[in-house]
Amino acid sequence: MRILHLANHALDVGNGIVNTMVDLAVAQAAAGHEVVIASAECGFGDWLAGTGVRHVTLPQRKPLALPLAVRGLRRLTRAMGPEIVHAHMVSGALIAWLARRMGGARYGLVTAVYNEFQRSSDLMRVGDRVVVVSGAVATSMVRRGIPADKISVVRNGTIGSARLARWPVTDMSLAGPSIVTVCGLYARKGVLDLIAAFADVRRAVPAAQLYLVGNGPDRAACERLARDLGLADAVHLPGFVRDQRQWMRAADVFALASHSDAFPLVLSEAREAGCAIVATAVGGVPEALEYGAAGMLVPARRPRLMGEALTALLRDRALLDRWRARAATGTAWLRVDRVQREYAEVYGALLSGARRPARACTVDVADAAKELVRHG
Repeated sequence: MRILHLANHALDVGNGIVNTMVDLAVAQAAAGHEVVIASAECGFGDWLAGTGVRHVTLPQRKPLALPLAVRGLRRLTRAMGPEIVHAHMVSGALIAWLARRMGGARYGLVTAVYNEFQRSSDLMRVGDRVVVVSGAVATSMVRRGIPADKISVVRNGTIGSARLARWPVTDMSLAGPSIVTVCGLYARKGVLDLIAAFADVRRAVPAAQLYLVGNGPDRAACERLARDLGLADAVHLPGFVRDQRQWMRAADVFALASHSDAFPLVLSEAREAGCAIVATAVGGVPEALEYGAAGMLVPARRPRLMGEALTALLRDRALLDRWRARAATGTAWLRVDRVQREYAEVYGALLSGARRPARACTVDVADAAKELVRHG
């Protein structure tokens, strides 16, 4: 099968959408497919080429260059002849849809919804198939008007990722007892809630340490809250790291306090690392943790309850070890090769029905162009 992936960029900066796309593309190439990633930039360099995945430059997010983007994609699809174009971001979805409407291309268009909390994700309806990363996202998108029979659920998984295997397995030690989170430092990721919860933990476990691994616009707010709560010496912000698995292996507990999350990759990674996990019951998080079988679930925006769960684990080594074992049990379904197989089924079903009349799309061409400019 000839598969073309579209994204605004393919930079190696910890972006979950990009990492999901790269993992899938490499697994598809390993399964014998011809795979190309088209984006404005690529940060995976020679390593990606060595996997059999080709990268081509195709800017997609310059608001004044929409005609050039569409023209570039038409030129690329004529040369490659993809059977499937898989758009991971809104701009790529709209460009692929517009290019096909201009005639001459016969590819199936698959769009993927990761951040369904963004209004722009409604525009992913232009795909022939709309893939979502959890049942929770599927329910949300149906409520927003996408027909249920147009949606496929393919849950994320990182175990066996060739992208992660680039880095040698290393160990590190953390002062502790230690709580680690890995995420962008955004308020919507609940990082401020986690710091507030940690204040309660410190009262019960004075030696506890919190590590917020990642970068983002709310870093200063995190530092300020830690100072205000008298936790500056116990809240650590090491910044972005490409291979965060060593932090997970070193942690006593992995915490995720998101206000919304479709199906975070870090939970697959934390389970592989054998972390005890405490996370908020939002979006696809319960699915990633098998509805509480593989990790403690607490309500979002309730720092006190998060603090109580973290404290219970840090004060009881036997309880901590039980939750570590539960996290690491039954993780085969979180493998990348399962993700690849399920996408192959989505593609195959789409192509087998390619001769049927296409479902009418309610997006107007002019409106799509305006939205692309607005979100660019």
